[in-house]
Amino acid sequence: MSEMIDTAAAVRLLQGMEDVAILCHKSPDGDTLGCGFALLYALQKLGKRVVVLCKDPLPDRYAYLGEGTHTEPPFVPKAVVAVDTASDALLGEPLQLYADRVDLCIDHHPSNTGYAKRLLLRPTAAAACELMTDLLTELSGLDERMADCLYTGLVTDTGCFKHPSVTVDTHRIAQQLLLAGAQMQKIHRMYDSMTKGKAALTAYALEHLRYELDGRCALVVLPRDVINLHQVTDDQLEGISSLPRQIEGVLVGVTLRQYKNCKGYKLSVRTDGIIDASAICARLGGGGHRGAAGCNVEDTPVEQVYQQILHSVQQQLDAQG
Repeated sequence: MSEMIDTAAAVRLLQGMEDVAILCHKSPDGDTLGCGFALLYALQKLGKRVVVLCKDPLPDRYAYLGEGTHTEPPFVPKAVVAVDTASDALLGEPLQLYADRVDLCIDHHPSNTGYAKRLLLRPTAAAACELMTDLLTELSGLDERMADCLYTGLVTDTGCFKHPSVTVDTHRIAQQLLLAGAQMQKIHRMYDSMTKGKAALTAYALEHLRYELDGRCALVVLPRDVINLHQVTDDQLEGISSLPRQIEGVLVGVTLRQYKNCKGYKLSVRTDGIIDASAICARLGGGGHRGAAGCNVEDTPVEQVYQQILHSVQQQLDAQG
């Protein structure tokens, strides 16, 4: 298990690192990428050689964050840092070869498995970029590039500050990043904009919502052929997971997205934060946060997956009255 450390200890550890590989999780979102590139710029500011590694390429919508990610480092790393990655399994191939070499993990997921040698964890944070902001303020100070990266993570992981995980600290950090030069309007436009294909898929999702448990749960299945028909990439699917929960009277929203290989489903669960989404997903081997969680179910027919998650939702609603 990881040694738990505080921000000051993490600063000292990073100051002593050289030739650093920063690991982002597969299917990267704005939080892992925002953390990764902000840390890259901070360590470069200190004169260190650094690279951001990720199984998947940098999505087009995040192109402003940096020049791109790598699957292989251009040098032999002497230190490895993972960001916003709760489990080494989330690194994906080929980055799992670093799983037992992670010197520091910076994360906000309560379900973190403790795979790194040292762990800086703040489970009350709405985004990993919250604690990364505090860390980099001490490590190098913030500049405009770092602020853009970190504000991107805040916006994307909080649903533009609408998720129940948002706290006073989230807004305090947002203010700090805006004062440091984060381009609020540009980043909000990135979050709000969608392709015509995503608009069509959103319409499909709303049309095919299914209501269960006396309307307290809304679910939608996104088959891979429908996703492909509208030419929507997985990184463009952010936001659709929030749709079922937005319906009046719905306590739990569930999105079932079919894998690219059509051999399983990625499930996303959203609640108001009162009903525990992480407990719902934990019964199917997943986890996350109280208001937003997920899990993966492989080699199982869709109707069986549907009934499994519905049963878990029912159990949680019964348990919480």
